[in-house]
Amino acid sequence: MESNTVAGVLLTILALCFVVPSLATDYTVGDATGWTTNVDYSTWTSGKTFAVGDSLVFNYGGGHTVDEVSGSDYSSCTVGNSITTDSSGATKITLKTTGSHYFICGIVGHCASGMKLSVTVAGATSKTPSTTPSTTTSPTTTTTTPTTSSPSTTTTSYSNSSTYTLSPTIVIFFTCLAIFKLIFSPLAS
Repeated sequence: MESNTVAGVLLTILALCFVVPSLATDYTVGDATGWTTNVDYSTWTSGKTFAVGDSLVFNYGGGHTVDEVSGSDYSSCTVGNSITTDSSGATKITLKTTGSHYFICGIVGHCASGMKLSVTVAGATSKTPSTTPSTTTSPTTTTTTPTTSSPSTTTTSYSNSSTYTLSPTIVIFFTCLAIFKLIFSPLAS
């Protein structure tokens, strides 16, 4: 009977490990303006730090798409070679890999009218500043996300929408410590 209790406690602790508060952030592209023409999305990305696990939420009306494209297709606004595409009006893209990610509207002429977004993604759980493709030299946003300026400066401010966050490593350490105590404390009796 005692082994069933220990097993139950261990399973409960294991389940709680998967309920660790997420460190990921959902970014609504363009904020209230959404995904549309004649918006400077490099200004929108200024001051934002994107990490693996974060999501980009594109909200837009009919007649637009969200296409993930290569860097060269982004630079030249070439349509028709997309890696992924969606035209649902509400596209959510989870950033799964580090590095640069490029998005355009696949409708001819829309990319040239400003519907293009480039984000640089840092590693998972890292909310340290990463550079963005913006050429501005100071953050102009008042959002509650980590901010940084161009790569040549060192001005950095940290802020997060959640008051407290835990590193997954710390959570795993304390979980293992609790499991160790549960397993070995009945043996000491």
